[in-house]
Amino acid sequence: MTAVRAESDAEVIERSLREPEAFAALYDQHAPAIHRYLARRLGPDLADDLMAETFLRAFQLRDRYDRARPDARPWLYGIATNLVGGHRRAEVRFWRMIARTGIDPAVDSPADRIAERVSAQGERAALAAALARLNRGQRDVLLLTAAGELTPAEIAAALGVAPGTVHSRLNRARRRMRAALDGRDPLTNAKD
Repeated sequence: MTAVRAESDAEVIERSLREPEAFAALYDQHAPAIHRYLARRLGPDLADDLMAETFLRAFQLRDRYDRARPDARPWLYGIATNLVGGHRRAEVRFWRMIARTGIDPAVDSPADRIAERVSAQGERAALAAALARLNRGQRDVLLLTAAGELTPAEIAAALGVAPGTVHSRLNRARRRMRAALDGRDPLTNAKD
């Protein structure tokens, strides 16, 4: 019996140029992760709308997709991150609300895993406050690493920046987060 090879994202996008309904496979595969990422960035209220807009833009731009890249995740996260950019004030308000209340309305989010690593519920407020104080580039890179689970190379592709820029932004973000979290690295919970 011959094993059926699954199509890469690039192949799905290529096929969707002839058969637009094929794009649904890309949505089915990546929408849950993109939604979690957006909910983590802006809260669940905006996540539905921005997830839909992410995939609408991806569909509209699919003829420009670099089909040499078999995995469309970085591209989709890049589109989502750019959409978050239009909602920066809402994102900062979201993190400040968590800092004030200690309650994170994003259900089953990757930030819950970060918060568990940081351990105590009370530290969620410090984490959220520190995230709200990061500049856009640092917050994007840190959350694409933690919530999007992307590699630095994938983040560079998603944001259209050099890998060295990703590394420097991530290092600065981690340093600022460690300072806010009493010396613990926000991604490893290791104390310096």
